[in-house]
Amino acid sequence: MVIIFDLDGVLVDATEWHYEALNKALIQCGYKPINRVDHISKYNGLPTKQKLKLMNIDDPRIVELKKKYTSDIIWKKCLPNQEKILMLKYLSEKYKIACCSNAIKESVVDMLKKSELYEYFDLILGNDEIEKPKPDPEIYLKAFDILGVKPEDCLIVEDAPHGIEAAKASGARVLAVRGYDDVNLFLFRGFI
Repeated sequence: MVIIFDLDGVLVDATEWHYEALNKALIQCGYKPINRVDHISKYNGLPTKQKLKLMNIDDPRIVELKKKYTSDIIWKKCLPNQEKILMLKYLSEKYKIACCSNAIKESVVDMLKKSELYEYFDLILGNDEIEKPKPDPEIYLKAFDILGVKPEDCLIVEDAPHGIEAAKASGARVLAVRGYDDVNLFLFRGFI
């Protein structure tokens, strides 16, 4: 069996970081920031380019600034969590472990390294390695192909509505969580 994790809001408590970085980039470029309700209900879990498309904004400066601001926040705020480290250490001794995120791979790797989780993964995919981001299941289908497994042999852990939709569409078993605090070893009782 393979266990596939989303990153933001599942393994790293970074949902707020993306919100902060995007708003900082929007303001820097002269646009109105998004409010928290819209962030959670509409944009959470989507790649920056898709968020901007939904906002009818076509400004490549925002993507680059958001990337820079996200990186700055990661290096300031991303810290190891012993509960997550122990969970992944235990699971990786029994199963293949993957991470599929709607963030770009550079950010995913940075967060996993800063949180001391990187070494436990057999595969890491970011949204810049696929054509269609979540809610499309492409990232999960690519992971299945690379790992040589069938969807029914995988368990996907997701928190955001777009990610949950993608996970379900992939044909894998899905473990939907409310967020970062829900993800610990006890979560897997009955699944592994």
